[in-house]
Amino acid sequence: MERRSFVRHAGLAGVLAAGAAPAVVHAQAQVRWRLASSFPKSLDTIFGAADVFAKKVSEMTGGKFQISVHAGGEIVPALQVVDAVQSATVEIAHTAPYYFFGKDETFALGCAIPFGLNSRQMTAWMVEGNGLKLMREFYRNYNIINFLGGNTGAQMGGWYRKEIKSIADMKGLKIRIGGFAGRVMERMGAVPQQIAGGEIYSALEKGTIDAAEWVGPYDDQKLGFNKVAPNYYYPGWWEGGPQLDFFINTKAYDALSAEYKAVVEAASAMAHIDMQAKYDAKNPGALKQLVGSGTKLFRFPKDVMDAAFKESMAIYGELSAKNANWKKVYEDYANFRRDQNLWFRFSEAGFDDFMQAQKL
Repeated sequence: MERRSFVRHAGLAGVLAAGAAPAVVHAQAQVRWRLASSFPKSLDTIFGAADVFAKKVSEMTGGKFQISVHAGGEIVPALQVVDAVQSATVEIAHTAPYYFFGKDETFALGCAIPFGLNSRQMTAWMVEGNGLKLMREFYRNYNIINFLGGNTGAQMGGWYRKEIKSIADMKGLKIRIGGFAGRVMERMGAVPQQIAGGEIYSALEKGTIDAAEWVGPYDDQKLGFNKVAPNYYYPGWWEGGPQLDFFINTKAYDALSAEYKAVVEAASAMAHIDMQAKYDAKNPGALKQLVGSGTKLFRFPKDVMDAAFKESMAIYGELSAKNANWKKVYEDYANFRRDQNLWFRFSEAGFDDFMQAQKL
């Protein structure tokens, strides 16, 4: 009686301190999930976020919650991971949401759109704004719940066989470009191609495409694009802060205990931070090496940037008139972007402009 009374009145902390933890604390179920990535294993940054996530989930559950991570093509093709999660072929995917804008343009708002938010602004919209709430309402239509899965930071504008000296050079240009930006490129006269990361090099080498964009110096150097296209452009105006996501089948997620749900949320946050930290740390050295080996670095001509901005804004207006899902999310996104750019103009941009003019 004395022991039962002690357990009933001392509370969990007291029980644990006394070394008499109730069985429920240790009774979490064994869980085994499969994760389908949209990326090749060779890219330790963008593919690596899924590994970080799976490792943290295992560590925080004492190995009871295991997630096997599979590169694009191992279980399903890289650009079919949403279908795989939706149908419960796999429990979870790690991908760039804008790959699936063909299903509904609203997918792109969960990742990046041309002249959109930068990486810090995107995280702020998701976590403290209405981003996560609005995107989860949308993804519910696909039997998916999403968690932040990393951000590359602002990307480069890609690799080109020939120099882009004006908007005229965009005419007929066959370019591998992911997601929503292809529609903008098309209206500028280019011919967009959506090709998975692991297949870009061969397409560029064979001349099937004239140009390709991926992420930035670290990944691009690994993929060898500098060997088949010498001209490297910036900025990637279509990806100021592209966010990746972990897409989880809602039934699989709902079946988790409250503790395991908390683990998923914590592990995704760790992976989210880890990815951009890696890119920010590794890109500078890779860019130096690329330029040192003969890569020619160019800023996009102003008329290209102006045309891209004009066409982007026109498309957003057209979509708002015909896609209710897009309109609902984009209105909130655009308002947040306006206020963020006002603030960053005086804070980040002012500081960065000064620092980047200094000899360090």
